[in-house]
Amino acid sequence: MRIGVDFGGTKIEVAVIESDGREIARQRAPTPHGDYEGCVRAVAGLVRAIAAKTGASGPVGMGIPGAISAKTGLVMTSNATWLVGKALDRDVEAALGRKVRIENDANCFALAEAVDGAAKGARCVFGAILGTGVGAGIVLDHKVFSGQTGIAGEWGHNPLPWADPSEYPGHPCYCGRMGCMERYVSGTAFTAEYASRTGYTIKGDAIVAAMRAGDAEAQATYQHYVRCLARGLAVIANVLDPNAFVLGGGMSNVDEVYRDLPDLMRPHVLANEFGTPILKPLHGDSAGVRGAAWLWDDSDDLDAQAST
Repeated sequence: MRIGVDFGGTKIEVAVIESDGREIARQRAPTPHGDYEGCVRAVAGLVRAIAAKTGASGPVGMGIPGAISAKTGLVMTSNATWLVGKALDRDVEAALGRKVRIENDANCFALAEAVDGAAKGARCVFGAILGTGVGAGIVLDHKVFSGQTGIAGEWGHNPLPWADPSEYPGHPCYCGRMGCMERYVSGTAFTAEYASRTGYTIKGDAIVAAMRAGDAEAQATYQHYVRCLARGLAVIANVLDPNAFVLGGGMSNVDEVYRDLPDLMRPHVLANEFGTPILKPLHGDSAGVRGAAWLWDDSDDLDAQAST
């Protein structure tokens, strides 16, 4: 049995997954926002409780909004700022007496969908998160590829490609750069684009409903969004050429995206025969905790890796 932890800004979720993918149990608790030591205790408490309930004795995989620096071993680039600069994996290991492996939450999403999700069987998967922000994970042969410094897949902070004059130099981004993809293809960007056109701020699902009802400004907002997304994913196709794309986050629920992306991407992809599948996620909100559990596999000898 595998134990996965999905650490988020508002909740911490823990699940136990069997080797065949069956979920045995799941528990959650509020995140002690801003309290690092409280977060370590909360994770440890949840894992102990679910292990007592299920008998799971192996190590722990954990997804976080950030990454572990390959150089320092400390958390970096996290919007849960109280984690930055901390040795989170080592501190949770010490609290639990179990081995802990940490990856970015987008990497965990991609891993879950690659192992037994929408992209099951694909050797190379690019899992893109289109939510409040934009991130992605790369999975090769059921293993997360996080890169030399731990930032592989951070396509949200590359510039919008093939920008036309009206899009240059682009929207300012919180990272300090201009024109980042995140400012065009996140759910936040979708609602901001509609507001810039109409003067009204409404939720993304309301914009989609208006688009389907024939509202011209909502339709224009969607067209701008999906064309930007197509250009961004076309760059990934040219550089990585994955066997499958899987979309996550709130914008992954817009069915029209899957209909329109292939034709919009094709002019920007070098290969004339581009036909890479662009898939809806199978696991939805469960992908993060499932992917965290899959960070350990059978070759890791799960029970032997647990410290007692």
